[in-house]
Amino acid sequence: MQLPIPSPEDYDISLSTGFVPSTLPLARIPDPYYSPWEAVASNVHFLIMARQIRPVVDSPAFPLLSVDRLRSTPERRRAYSILGFIAHAYIWAGPSACDHLPPQLAEPLIALADALEVPPLATYAGLCLWNHRPIFLPTPDHPHDPASLDLSSLATLHTFTGSTDESWFFLVSTVIEIRGAACIRYLLAAMRACRDDSPHDAVVALQLLAESIDSLIPILARLPEQCDPHTFYYRVRPFLAGSRNMAEAGLPHGVKYGNEPGYRQYSGGSNAQSSLIQALDIALGVQHRPTSDASSSPSSRSQSPTSAAPPSNNFIHDMRAYMPGPHRRFLEHLELCANIKDYVHAHKQSNSALTLAYDACLAVLRAFRDKHIQIVSRYIIVQAKSQPSASAKQLQLKQQQLQHQHQHQQQHQQTNKSGLANVILTEKKAARGTGGTALLPFLKQARDETGAPAAGSWAARLLRDDAFVVRRKMRDAMGLGEHLVDEGDKVVGLAGQWSVDDETGGICHW
Repeated sequence: MQLPIPSPEDYDISLSTGFVPSTLPLARIPDPYYSPWEAVASNVHFLIMARQIRPVVDSPAFPLLSVDRLRSTPERRRAYSILGFIAHAYIWAGPSACDHLPPQLAEPLIALADALEVPPLATYAGLCLWNHRPIFLPTPDHPHDPASLDLSSLATLHTFTGSTDESWFFLVSTVIEIRGAACIRYLLAAMRACRDDSPHDAVVALQLLAESIDSLIPILARLPEQCDPHTFYYRVRPFLAGSRNMAEAGLPHGVKYGNEPGYRQYSGGSNAQSSLIQALDIALGVQHRPTSDASSSPSSRSQSPTSAAPPSNNFIHDMRAYMPGPHRRFLEHLELCANIKDYVHAHKQSNSALTLAYDACLAVLRAFRDKHIQIVSRYIIVQAKSQPSASAKQLQLKQQQLQHQHQHQQQHQQTNKSGLANVILTEKKAARGTGGTALLPFLKQARDETGAPAAGSWAARLLRDDAFVVRRKMRDAMGLGEHLVDEGDKVVGLAGQWSVDDETGGICHW
């Protein structure tokens, strides 16, 4: 007996807002009992700036509170999100990283994490899915419709830095998730059509799915509009780091939670924790293997696209543990029902339209990942490589001591560096993401694996080309409307087009 195709409503997923809640996140926990948490959360960026976050959390003003008075899931999400911000601020906002969270912070965070089935830290869910509000107040004539919220009408509830750059960074992901609701609708429709052996309906659903994925790329490309790479790298990114593989950033053992005898290690907030992108991979039959796994090379995969072994333990699969429990179970259910790739390959000789529609989905998903690699190169690798050497830093310090009147002209060189921002890249030292992975191998392999299931020989060759050339050719072949000019292709002075070299890496990676 076939397992039924999953119903999103059963897994806390909305067909209008996707993995983002269909009701807006709470801006405050209503019970005044939790005012100490709210007071610190509302001032977290000021406390970070004044280096007072640790003294305040360690003071009687931040008591150990029970989570039992949180009456609903939105209240628990709110509490989890703000405690995640406070915890990361406590760990990273100081002269050096702190490897111990006090009980009054650790114990309620662990309890909330258990209730929401997520780890006790600032995850993608707490930073992006449950951390936004509308800019404009609702009116009787214009009530809020969460599905219509976009970058012109959203703000964050909390940030570490209080900066526009950080808010924009989170909100780009939030809007991608909201717009990704259409992807969920169409991928499920395509699965139903394949199960019903209705190739015409499958073609239509896959065409709409390709267009929906394609529409996410311009949103991702808008990140540089309001998020400066230098500000992100030095001010924002250090607070997103986890406690796994972070020895060089100051956490050789991880973090001790409360009175626990041992240390815990977690990956930091990462876009690999997005259930949307993993759902697309699963539905389209894209398999990801551990980085540097020889069996995952394009040549080995292309020989038998339908008989490849299931992926073994790898970073992308590990990131499911950081998703809310219902979303994780949705992906597990989806894996048991995924049928699109097999159906397309079974009909590729007799139905060219079906083959083309499926391959177009792979092409635009690969283009999405390629755009991410380009952004990552600009925001991580270029910034990391621009750090001065140790001797240059010493010389610079002497110059600053002698020339105080010119300090305001030295903003880039004087930027305070902490955590991940202190790690200097060398030829032998690869950049790591906030999730703790080696960035370049992970991102490039994930991108290349996206095109591996292509059904048509033409598409298989095409998917080895530049992703945006692929995207344009696929759209033209399918007749999906006028050619879309990607904003990232425009040349606008030094702030415009830039290329990806062999040293690219990841931010919080898909």
